[in-house]
Amino acid sequence: MSTNRAAQAEQYFQSLRQNAYPGRGIVIGQTPDGTRLVQVYWIMGRSENSRNRVFIQEANGFVRTEAKDPAKLTDPSLIIYYPVKHANGAHIVTNGDQTDTIHEALLSGSTFEAALATRTYEPDAPNFTPRISGLIDVNDGQFAYKLSILKSNGNTEDQTLRHTYTYEKALPGYGHCIHTYAGDGNPLPSFQGEPALVPIASDDIWLIADAYWQALNDENRISLLVKTIQIGSGETELLIVNKE
Repeated sequence: MSTNRAAQAEQYFQSLRQNAYPGRGIVIGQTPDGTRLVQVYWIMGRSENSRNRVFIQEANGFVRTEAKDPAKLTDPSLIIYYPVKHANGAHIVTNGDQTDTIHEALLSGSTFEAALATRTYEPDAPNFTPRISGLIDVNDGQFAYKLSILKSNGNTEDQTLRHTYTYEKALPGYGHCIHTYAGDGNPLPSFQGEPALVPIASDDIWLIADAYWQALNDENRISLLVKTIQIGSGETELLIVNKE
């Protein structure tokens, strides 16, 4: 079983290398030594406006996107947001301002699922980019982590498809990956199917970051972050990679 799992994870990781434009992506899993849970988030861009971004870590551990060159920023609505926030032991990662929706819900005693029930895909016709979100809640005794995607049905406004995937146990050395697009195109085709099994091949946050950074298309990759959460203590570590 473990051999099949390793082959399956590696196969998808290699397909990611061949994908010129998976868009924004989230990976959540566990280090091989089983001591830390891991969140990976990356952004990509095709337009000058989308590429004009960097990740900035704030003093409280939140991460925001910011224009690399403010003079070139033309439309901040869908590209400037907080991809990473936390609240009371719950660690949120998303590809848009639904981070704030989830954060506010958790602070008020509501849930990840209830927060996302109030949101839909991004209003960027004709792509209708999916909103992808992930959660690690160290106080959740049942689920190790969750992933969600909100997307349109076939690049139309006819129907919102809402899928939440809950993982009761993290697998040391593996994670699950979800991203916005199946690949490049016009309009951009949404991610299909369940989150894919992928490797988290190192306990070292730098090596995790480098592996995923190198897997992304060199021309289209913009920024990437890796966050680890120590199981038990809840201690976190955060690493950011911004394209030069």
